[in-house]
Amino acid sequence: MQRRSIAVAAAVVAATAAAVAFTLPSLAGTTPTGDSGTTKASGGVSPALLAAMKRDLGLSANQATTRLERSKWAGGVTATLAASTGDSYAGAWLDGNTLKVAVTDADVAAEVKAAGAVPVLVKRSEAQLDAAKNKLDAKLKSADDLTGWYVDAPTNKLVIVAQPGAKAEALAFASRAGVASDAVTVQISNRQPKPLFDVRGADPYFIALDGGTARCSIGFSVEGGFVTAGHCGTPGTETTGFNNEAQGVVKASVFPGDADMGFVEVNDQWTPRPVVNDFKGNELPVGGNTEAPVGAAVCRSGSTTGTFCGTILAKNQTVVYPEGAVTGLTRTDVCAEGGDSGGPWLSGDQAQGVTSGGSGDCTVGGETFFQPVNEILAENNLTLVTTGGEDEGGATAAPTDSATAAPSESATAAPSACSDLPVQRSGALSKAGTAQAQPNDGAFRARAGRHTACLDAPDGSDFDLVLQRLTRGKFKTVAKATGDDVKTLSVNQRSGTFRYVVVASSGSGDYTLGFNVQ
Repeated sequence: MQRRSIAVAAAVVAATAAAVAFTLPSLAGTTPTGDSGTTKASGGVSPALLAAMKRDLGLSANQATTRLERSKWAGGVTATLAASTGDSYAGAWLDGNTLKVAVTDADVAAEVKAAGAVPVLVKRSEAQLDAAKNKLDAKLKSADDLTGWYVDAPTNKLVIVAQPGAKAEALAFASRAGVASDAVTVQISNRQPKPLFDVRGADPYFIALDGGTARCSIGFSVEGGFVTAGHCGTPGTETTGFNNEAQGVVKASVFPGDADMGFVEVNDQWTPRPVVNDFKGNELPVGGNTEAPVGAAVCRSGSTTGTFCGTILAKNQTVVYPEGAVTGLTRTDVCAEGGDSGGPWLSGDQAQGVTSGGSGDCTVGGETFFQPVNEILAENNLTLVTTGGEDEGGATAAPTDSATAAPSESATAAPSACSDLPVQRSGALSKAGTAQAQPNDGAFRARAGRHTACLDAPDGSDFDLVLQRLTRGKFKTVAKATGDDVKTLSVNQRSGTFRYVVVASSGSGDYTLGFNVQ
């Protein structure tokens, strides 16, 4: 059968919410002389960042470069497998240099192996664990003596963080929320997380508050401004820069609640640049925003303490601050202090997030949480400013044979026009007015990022493609493509559960769908 490409006219859904950020005195004429800070070592990593990883993680330059390259590869493979394994996906993490991917269905183990990862068979999917975590979030007001909770992929359980002596309260909290006891582990910690937010003067980025001035750190440059922590100003708040000159205005902010993220729109005196100040005279390049997995090395910078490195310990954590709970944060063992809020996090040259809060300091150590940057970009329809390298803004490509479904006979008769996308699914619609959900009549979990899809349908038919997101228990359309021309779909979305629906407006026959999330 002859086939033609059906282009899915992109219906980009405008986002509404807030963003997160860092203080770069490298804006507006503050570039250090010389280029030693932005020069990349072998493997494309800044020498200044390698030095910080050697100090904090004890890694040689070669070891650090290898670990970062592996993390970037793992980030791309993880995104692909999360989409292709659908309801079976249960999370992923790096164990040394080994990428482990948890799944609930033994039948998809071969797919995981083909991608270069090690499959781990578990009881609960990521979607099931996220649903259980949402039950805890809904019972926040009864979370006495608890400082947070998160989904832990390696143990396939929810971890509740409780104050000393409060283990019984943590288990009772889970019971009240309707979460099975065998799905919960209690971690005891006397740490008290708080937003890393100081009222001080004479530092790079200021906002006016009642009774004083607050200092935060710029996160990452985006077109038109920068992202920063949501607790660093409410919409309409004016900001001043390191030089006490008018800088911009907070256009979006969320804190507490679903995020700790904000976006500052700068005036024409400030030029967003794709660099991070390490406060040692160097500029660390920002080459893209591939999300690193649990277990990856990560470094942050801030206007109080400079640059420090450590490891990603967990994702999607709810953190209970004195001001209220914030969901969806990433937990690390990196130190930070007041005034570092909003500062950037990098894995190599890949943007990860902005500092939210934590406990401890950079003398005795501690833990710090960051708001994932891709959530900010997707929610506010922002574009990260990058160095323009070949990896700009995208994830490392998965192996060509990874996450590829077995094609039907009709699909193998001729190569699909959509075959360059890593996740491949095929199906058939028997008549006009019928529809089919993909992948495999199910759904898939996806991190924040850009959904890309391409539909290849029979000649003479009119098949449309719909992307839907699970919202309050129902799937709602977030992007739709109709028409007769060649169609491709590309849309930014926050993390969540999604499915594609192929609809036959007219005609019938076999189709092939290619898609991915970056």
